Amino acid sequence: MSTEKSKNFFEIYISAFLLVLLAGIPAAEIIVRKFMHVGIKGGYDYTRHIVLWLTLLGAALNSHFDGHLKIEFGTKFLSEKYQSMARSFSLMTVLWVCTCFMIISSSFVVMGFSAADKIGVISTRVAVGILPVGFLLVIYRELDSSAGKCVLPWIFAPLGIILGLAVSVSPLVNLVSCYCSNIPEFYWNLADRSIAIISALKLPGLIFLILAGIMGTPIFAVIGGIAFILISASGCYAETAANEFYTMLISNTVPAIPLFTLTGFVLSESKAGDRLIRTFNAFFGWLPGGIILASVLISAFFTVFTGASGVTILALGGILTVVLEKSGIDERYRTGLLCSAGSIGLLFPPSLPIILYGIIAQLDIRQLFIGGIIPGILLVLSLAVTGFIYVSRHDVKAVRSSCKECAASFIECIWEILLPFIIIISYFSGLTTLVETGAVAVLYTMFVDFIIKRELHLKDLFIIARKSVPIIAGILMILGMAKVLSYYMIDQQIPQRFSEWIAMHIHSRIVFLLLLNVALLVVGCFMDIFSAIMVVVPLILPLGELFGVNPVHLGIIFLANLELGYITPPVGLNLFLASYRFDQKLENIYRAVVPFFLIMLLTVFIITYVPQFTLCLIR
Repeated sequence: MSTEKSKNFFEIYISAFLLVLLAGIPAAEIIVRKFMHVGIKGGYDYTRHIVLWLTLLGAALNSHFDGHLKIEFGTKFLSEKYQSMARSFSLMTVLWVCTCFMIISSSFVVMGFSAADKIGVISTRVAVGILPVGFLLVIYRELDSSAGKCVLPWIFAPLGIILGLAVSVSPLVNLVSCYCSNIPEFYWNLADRSIAIISALKLPGLIFLILAGIMGTPIFAVIGGIAFILISASGCYAETAANEFYTMLISNTVPAIPLFTLTGFVLSESKAGDRLIRTFNAFFGWLPGGIILASVLISAFFTVFTGASGVTILALGGILTVVLEKSGIDERYRTGLLCSAGSIGLLFPPSLPIILYGIIAQLDIRQLFIGGIIPGILLVLSLAVTGFIYVSRHDVKAVRSSCKECAASFIECIWEILLPFIIIISYFSGLTTLVETGAVAVLYTMFVDFIIKRELHLKDLFIIARKSVPIIAGILMILGMAKVLSYYMIDQQIPQRFSEWIAMHIHSRIVFLLLLNVALLVVGCFMDIFSAIMVVVPLILPLGELFGVNPVHLGIIFLANLELGYITPPVGLNLFLASYRFDQKLENIYRAVVPFFLIMLLTVFIITYVPQFTLCLIR
């Protein structure tokens, strides 16, 4: 075994085992409930805490492979010397935040759960104990991978840990008090002084974290650090941050996020993409612009399961580029198309952002799924229209097809084509819950690709774990930290204050929707969609109610804008991924994507101002 693999033996192999359990337990729940009319004792508690473990183990993997989601916009303008300095400050910030959360989660585990508490047959403290252990593992991986990447890591690393300890005196004293009843008054006074110092340095600390985020510090650390400072300075127990982080990750429907993401990765590791391309080419390639429509539909299919995390661009970008090039489509157009199509599909079930939006806004997820169908089709058609315009001006080779080829490709691809129908029927019929539907999707794709097609083998499960768990963890770490920040915002009544200010200055519903679109585009440009849902949705919900916007329509407006945010210059996430995947300069990506951005922007405005597209199927 190579050194690189051996370094990550624990995280990857344990994660692969947990992924199997994550899909297996809800599937077993369906069978037991169907035939025995009872559930598995503690089944859902096991599932939710498996997600917690996957999140922390995946975060450690991200720290080793530098895979945490980050902005890095500011570092683009720095020389190599200063980029190394920026990485040093990033290391210090991550160690500071993780040290804080390691301490407050240790105190939370001891104070929040007794030794007698059980999850099924497992001690609750053992199950939740992954919180401090996981943050400690992230610290270790950050230190292990910092050599050669930072300036003087032996100075910045200890400084980050010391800073984390210094601002965590209060939860540290609380932790010690659980085991020692007679703590000298001096230590309680020290804890009070620590809180006073945090309050005094709140503004400089927040400015530092925002600058650190612009310079490439992982988003989870920036949000977590901001939330920790605000909660501590407000006088709340710091352990509240650990409680909110934990509560978010064990929410009832959160396991659906890793399950559907895993489905997408199983598909991307198999030859499902090749089969889908052949099928869509056979059915649509003969049309004017048919090859472009086929590329958009394939991208939408994959994005539905991967949550617009860029997996579509990375997994299908290469093969779709070759197909489009062979059809005579120039580099600039195909680059812009594939970059834009990488986020198409977010409004179709079982989209992960729709699931999360429903959780946070406390809406019926089924209604959100239904409401997103027509707007999703409009966005797909908007990209297809660019194809028809392009072929009217350029000589594009049509794909010759026949009834025989259509039938053969359809039969070859039938298993993949059935997947969305299985998901929709099982969930909308009430046969399975959302999490169980995700488990069915995972087991179905694994059965097809491991047993029927035999394109994947047992060793590929570890490859899938290596690729999917960091993505899952990257999303969920941000969700957990954003939930902490959201708690502070709600506790301080910030959404209500913001709503009152808007009501005083804006009186037109049309103006409100216009400003909402502009604001959400900016948010989508600088934030990933999952953290944006956590942070921004509590702010816009009371505004939507104030201006009489249907909650489901508001959700679709939000998601459509954030979907567009992935390709909004200068820092839309898909722009960077396309630059990496297609080996082109970022300026070239900007120029290629602008026409697609404009036509999708027009479509988003139509979705915004014509609510009937969202609400007609629901009504």
